[in-house]
Amino acid sequence: MTAPAAGACRGDAHGYNSGSPRRITVVNFRPLACSAAFAVAATLVAGCATVDTYAPSLRNFGVYKLDINQGNFISQDMVDKLKVGQSRAQVRLVLGTPLIVTLFRDDRWDYSYMFTRQGHVVEQRNFTVYFVDDKLARWEGDEAPPSAAELNREAAARTAGEMKWGGERTWWDSIKDTFGW
Repeated sequence: MTAPAAGACRGDAHGYNSGSPRRITVVNFRPLACSAAFAVAATLVAGCATVDTYAPSLRNFGVYKLDINQGNFISQDMVDKLKVGQSRAQVRLVLGTPLIVTLFRDDRWDYSYMFTRQGHVVEQRNFTVYFVDDKLARWEGDEAPPSAAELNREAAARTAGEMKWGGERTWWDSIKDTFGW
């Protein structure tokens, strides 16, 4: 048997040598594992914004936030008391002090109301009153809620067992009212 020439390799073209022990190629997975861990960590950190979007109660779990009423609460019975031609003092007596009075538009008063529950705006309404020659000319705004007297009448009718159509309430109707169905 002749010795292989200098620089020549024994065996087949792929480096396998049938006559000598096999070479074992060791692959280092450490850089790959570090890259995968970094990718998972980056995904989790970037996902913090989606937690607020899809599960906002998880971020505030166990934290109590106050319900906040801001602005002027205007009900339908207050709007019903307005009449064209009333003075500014009469309007202020009926609706209260306006939230926004600008120097540039002295003939306009804006009443805004916002109700926030657990950090989320539940209700927001705007109501505007216009004056001409210091007399009430017109008003406009969002639909005002019913008066407290009307709400009390509806609550008394519900607790008395009367439905709007006059029928008796069943136990199932009481359960649906309890859970708001």
